[in-house]
Amino acid sequence: MENESDVSETSSDDATDETNSEETTGQEIPVETESDGEDASGNVTVETDGNGQATAREEAALQRVETVSNLLDDAIPVPGTDFRIGLDPILSVVPVAGDIIAGAFSLYPLVEAARLDVPRNTLAKMLLLVAVDIAGGSVPVLGTVFDAFWKANVWNQKMIEDHVHGN
Repeated sequence: MENESDVSETSSDDATDETNSEETTGQEIPVETESDGEDASGNVTVETDGNGQATAREEAALQRVETVSNLLDDAIPVPGTDFRIGLDPILSVVPVAGDIIAGAFSLYPLVEAARLDVPRNTLAKMLLLVAVDIAGGSVPVLGTVFDAFWKANVWNQKMIEDHVHGN
């Protein structure tokens, strides 16, 4: 046929070929396969070298946890001081709902920690920090001050980093 393009056949037996192909109704469809340094979704992975180096997946998780932690605990500098606050004490101004919302966001680092296979006792400590944050922050007026100083998310971030980097 005039409209058919020349399609070169690839052998799935060829060890140097990074893609396999399947023949369907006379057309080849490339199929992605795993190769060194790349997972099935095409994301590049970096193996640990035994010296506390994190994989690319772990580094991405740590970056997400850091973003949430900074947003909740350290996003806003207090003018004239070295002290910083986050959205947690600001949200705690709204009775009950503010602390529940902040607490829900504070659970995200625990989800990431579980995905990173952080030990259960460390996860329990992290959950306790979040529970104290929610309980302490729910106290009218004083809870807002408590939330400004109780940096549960930053501490949880540190525990995750310690686990990933082998400290």
